[in-house]
Amino acid sequence: MIQIQNVSKSFGGLQAVKDVSFEVAKGSVTGLIGPNGAGKSTLFNMVAGLFPPTSGRVLLEGKDITGLPTHRLFHRGLVRTFQVPHEFSRMTVRENLMVVPAGQRGENLFHAWLRWGKVKEQDRQTLEKVDEVLAFLEITHVADELAGNLSGGQKKLLDLGRTMMTDARMVLLDEPGAGVNRTLLGKIREAIQRLNRERGYTFCVIEHDMDLVSALCDPVHVMANGELIASGPMSELRRNEQVREAYLGGGASGRMGEPSAKNKGPSAGNGEPSAKNGEPT
Repeated sequence: MIQIQNVSKSFGGLQAVKDVSFEVAKGSVTGLIGPNGAGKSTLFNMVAGLFPPTSGRVLLEGKDITGLPTHRLFHRGLVRTFQVPHEFSRMTVRENLMVVPAGQRGENLFHAWLRWGKVKEQDRQTLEKVDEVLAFLEITHVADELAGNLSGGQKKLLDLGRTMMTDARMVLLDEPGAGVNRTLLGKIREAIQRLNRERGYTFCVIEHDMDLVSALCDPVHVMANGELIASGPMSELRRNEQVREAYLGGGASGRMGEPSAKNKGPSAGNGEPSAKNGEPT
């Protein structure tokens, strides 16, 4: 689905990403992990068209999309979410979903004045889809709540809902588990799995919660200091000494999601606090 070929990015004298190559297979849920500052979000931003790479190429379904802006990638079915959700806080959840589809007739002054019947019919169809998305994500009970009043986990579900309103084929998820309680985290995990299994969505997921990565992702790619250092199933990466070294600082076992004496049981996370807003990942 996505091919990242020898991609690098420099900001002045700082090389944030260094000659990274890997693929995201169609129909997969692929993980991208690494310590803060590893270059993961910078790589996502290049794939998503926020800025071009200094060198290398990005292909979507075999076609070169290197440097294409986000609005053009949106129309090709590639979308991304952010670690900090970007909802319209003073609009309701339902309204946040309604504004997503592109090319709505009501956005055109000519149609709004002279083809009001067609505008109303399209709005009816959009509302039907909104209701279906709300039900799928089990957030119908907050449909008329202002999006700014939602909890962190509910905002992440709303982000997923907005991708569903686009019929996206390739979704880049940036830390869907960050700042989310364990109950809603389970709902987010289930929604991603169902979208992948039932609707054919392909995902690439940046995440620090190793339990969530283990439950969702195969394969998993590991970055450190801007470079790709390992790839494979999570069960193998836990035993990889280079990967464990990259996570040293608070104890490799805790950071790699292995229970320790102070952190046991199914509710254990990755052994480290979520990345702070704005902190480079």
